[in-house]
Amino acid sequence: MAGNSQRRGATTKGKGRTAGSGGRVRRGLEGKGPTPKAEDRTYHKAYKAKQAAAKRQAAQPRRNLTKGRPGAGPEWVVGRNPVLEALQAGLPVKTAFVAEGADRDDRLRDILKIAAEKSIPLMQVTRVELDRLTQGALHQSVALQLPAYEYAHPDDVLADAINDEDREALVVFCDQITDPRNLGAVIRSAAAFGAHGVVIPERRSASMTAAAWKTSAGAAARIPVAMATNLNRSLQQYAKAGFTIVGLAGEGDVDVAGIPGVDGPLVVVLGSEGEGLSRLVRDNCDHLVSIPISSEVESLNASVAASIALYEIGRCRG
Repeated sequence: MAGNSQRRGATTKGKGRTAGSGGRVRRGLEGKGPTPKAEDRTYHKAYKAKQAAAKRQAAQPRRNLTKGRPGAGPEWVVGRNPVLEALQAGLPVKTAFVAEGADRDDRLRDILKIAAEKSIPLMQVTRVELDRLTQGALHQSVALQLPAYEYAHPDDVLADAINDEDREALVVFCDQITDPRNLGAVIRSAAAFGAHGVVIPERRSASMTAAAWKTSAGAAARIPVAMATNLNRSLQQYAKAGFTIVGLAGEGDVDVAGIPGVDGPLVVVLGSEGEGLSRLVRDNCDHLVSIPISSEVESLNASVAASIALYEIGRCRG
């Protein structure tokens, strides 16, 4: 009879019980959670693309450059002797790091003392964390993080030099000097002899690393260092502004004791340690100046040549 069947799954009219799954479907759906993203499913092409991109990024070399270039960032000084020497030389320090449980010796005690005297922020981290921060360098449980160097613009150095009413304009250009210690020594000499700034090229040149800071003996904090995207274009701009451009070259036909235009705005260009001035830079010089030396010596160090030339300029200017 309709509505009175005893068959499984049959229903009755009106109120009463109905046949169902007994909760099997509901229990089967429990614990599944939301559907994962496509890039998280190992069988999906989006996952494979994500893994390939991660491998490409890991393969790229890490940069540790100074500010003003792509990927710029602060520099690290690691090791107990380098860190102590950097603090004693007065390098600018952003933060000092010491690993937990570091063995105390005289160097570490001096490092902690100087950091406290100069109110340098001191962070205590695990050895594993210090390894990560310094990218696996041999840090001997101590490291310094230097702030990224703030380069000036060549146009700003030009304006400051031209508008200085107290002394004649003098700017030093460095053509592919790749040794940071040489660069630091040039900066020190430039500051000592009254130059308004130092200009370096963006590529194929030493930059303001810890070694350059240290060799400058603090002069890098007193004289602007500018970074030029195109050194020759900057030389041309200075020439248009009335500067006489003189390049130091061993085969120059002008003696350093008689530099033309020494009483007016002057740019002194230094060449690289090995090859000297590049061809385009030579073409942009008004005069090539030489420093007489013994025939037994092939050439002078770039920073030494800079010191001699800048001294002669200062002497001639009185």
